[in-house]
Amino acid sequence: MFVGRNDRKTTRHALRIPCQVVRESDFRLVGERTLDVSSEGLLVRSDADVAIGDSVLVAFQATPLGLWFESEAKVTRIVRGRRPGDQGRALGLRFTDMNAVSRLILRGHLRRVPPPVPKRARRIDYAATIQKIAAAGLDLSASGVV
Repeated sequence: MFVGRNDRKTTRHALRIPCQVVRESDFRLVGERTLDVSSEGLLVRSDADVAIGDSVLVAFQATPLGLWFESEAKVTRIVRGRRPGDQGRALGLRFTDMNAVSRLILRGHLRRVPPPVPKRARRIDYAATIQKIAAAGLDLSASGVV
């Protein structure tokens, strides 16, 4: 009966491909392999010393057409690699200037790629759960739940 919560705007896809992620401030290479990709950003394996908010340049080929996808991106998440299932340190990047045509091509290609296996249980959206109960007309006070 509980409704799962999804905080993501787009679906991630388990796509492990070579890439080049370069820190914009000093043009130092900080990543070379994606762990997952979406049309909004990617998770890249990295042991580099970066901070949330750092700007990076990203380049990768994700389709069999040989097209290069290039974008500036911001570091939005740092995975420390401590949780069970983590594959080491990684950086979550959000594209900041990918052009609309490239984003559309990438989104179309990613539809054929499965999402990654979840590493933890989905969070519960309690507000949506209560709305669902109310819409069903269930009286929880009689059952002793409330």
